[in-house]
Amino acid sequence: MTGGDAKPAKAIPLYGTFAASAFSACWAETCTIPLDTAKVRLQLQGKALAGELNAAPKYRGMFGTMATIAREEGAASLWKGIVPGLHRQCLFGGLRIGLYEPVKNVYIGKDHVGDAPLIKKIAAGLTTGALAICVASPTDLVKVRLQSEGKLPPGVPRRYSGAMNAYSTIVKQEGFTKLWTGLGPNVARNAIINAAELASYDQVKQTLLKLPGFTDNVVTHILSGLGAGFIAVCVGSPVDVGAGAFYKGFWPNFGRLGSWNVIMFLTLEQTKKAFFPKDE
Repeated sequence: MTGGDAKPAKAIPLYGTFAASAFSACWAETCTIPLDTAKVRLQLQGKALAGELNAAPKYRGMFGTMATIAREEGAASLWKGIVPGLHRQCLFGGLRIGLYEPVKNVYIGKDHVGDAPLIKKIAAGLTTGALAICVASPTDLVKVRLQSEGKLPPGVPRRYSGAMNAYSTIVKQEGFTKLWTGLGPNVARNAIINAAELASYDQVKQTLLKLPGFTDNVVTHILSGLGAGFIAVCVGSPVDVGAGAFYKGFWPNFGRLGSWNVIMFLTLEQTKKAFFPKDE
């Protein structure tokens, strides 16, 4: 993200932005997927208990859910879905984040001088989010299916033995196109959240760099990442759970998205600086 710079001193090649973005997204996914696994279990539990007044919930809260999963299924189960999760981030993360700057530059035009307008940043985020999820949607499906399997009764086999088995089983049993089940809502959701994350990070960083005492350093990246996560939850939670349940799941969602964005953007900025230093 260029932040307050009108034009970067040296353009990073497209392969470089894709590789740095994919790596950063994969690292953030690895660090935060236990939170995502807990969120999926809580969401599925909520649906299962809907209408059952006397049913006692098995999982309570994000950290309580993670503790229950670790106790009953082993700590490694918190990373269920990590393989398709990394597949997803290599494709979705690499494309949506890596293409953001090039697409934004196309939208603002080569002769533009000064900061990019916020509307152009939002348009770039919507575009790259929609394009990326069209490619990566099958990884979403497999990731959620693997995460949703809890502790099974003795003798009951698991539906899938792993990520690659899940892909092949879905194709064999349901058909190739079923890998893109729910593509329409998935495109809408991911385009909106991507625009919220990337445009807000860009805008917050740009604003901070204009304030006295702020430079393009780790503190600025952390604050910008927290801002991006907060805005993404504010925008994305109604899409995920509906406006009525918005505040109920706000903090668990922010715990996941906030930490994910801080780790991803912090890693991305350091990776770009390390491998593609700007000319002084």
